[in-house]
Amino acid sequence: MSEITERSPQAVSPLGGQPAGRAPSPLRGLMRLLARQREATVFVVAVVLLLYFGIKYNSTFVSQTNLANLLSETAAPIIIIGIGEVFLLICGEIDLSAGFVYTFAPFLMHYLIDFYHVPALLAIIISLLFGLVVGTLNGFLTVTMGLPSFITTLGTGFILLGLTDTTSHAYPAIIPKSAVSYGQWIGAAPWSQFIWAIALTAIFWVVLNRTKWGLHTIATGGNQLGAREAGIKTGRIKYGNFMLTSTLGALVGLQVAFYVHTIDPSAGGFQPMFYAVTAAVIGGTAMLGGQGTILGAFLGAIVLATLLDGLNVAGVSANPLDIVLGAAILIAMIVNVRLARLRAAGRN
Repeated sequence: MSEITERSPQAVSPLGGQPAGRAPSPLRGLMRLLARQREATVFVVAVVLLLYFGIKYNSTFVSQTNLANLLSETAAPIIIIGIGEVFLLICGEIDLSAGFVYTFAPFLMHYLIDFYHVPALLAIIISLLFGLVVGTLNGFLTVTMGLPSFITTLGTGFILLGLTDTTSHAYPAIIPKSAVSYGQWIGAAPWSQFIWAIALTAIFWVVLNRTKWGLHTIATGGNQLGAREAGIKTGRIKYGNFMLTSTLGALVGLQVAFYVHTIDPSAGGFQPMFYAVTAAVIGGTAMLGGQGTILGAFLGAIVLATLLDGLNVAGVSANPLDIVLGAAILIAMIVNVRLARLRAAGRN
């Protein structure tokens, strides 16, 4: 009588459905990582863009001068203002005036030094404190008076624009001689702005993810009424984040002025603020509040800066540049939305 043997079913690992003893595919593991992490998509996009422009326009794009301009002159201002916008967007607010604080702060330094003979270091500190004052005003009008932050900061932005144009007569000014020596530390050195951007990103990543302030910011944006009932002072959180964003705007204004060796009344304005908000949203910060990521804003700024610089190196004229940039932003957002739905489906 022949012996009949029964084939046992192949053992299956309880983790992920992979057969026991078979290692999971590296590609599958990478795709799962991309699906889980909000910053992963924009990281891949940034790497692909850097590789594309680096390979196609090797001699120009990867030169030391161009990389310094890309990271310090283009990316760093977006990153630094974007940090503040992330905190505000998470708690359900926005600041449209940060770019105008950027414009006025170096002029204030110039006026204090050249007209009122204030010591240079003190004038720089006062110019940064001016950002705190504007942020406090934005917080007062939004939190205490109950105005929408879009309207509040739009109004203060136009006031600052008029103040800059009126006091400067719309003419640029030179950096005061007594302040030049501080410029290397603030933004004049080729890589100093980007170093500031990395340091501030690291600091505020910790603040957002590892401190009560970050937890309360997320709670305020996620459910303001619930946060209040839990004892969180949501008004103080919003005041603080308005002050943070305006101060970072003032810092960027000083950095750019020192970097280009002139104080320009046409610098700043809406463009750097919109780039900063775009970088934050591309990186995974929700416009309606409740969630956001500092690292995502950093990577989003790298994507925007690479597009701006790479398309310029490629010879794309200024007229269609915004079309390409707008299309890239929409594509990035569509991908982010789809991945967010996949993450939610995975959790469910």
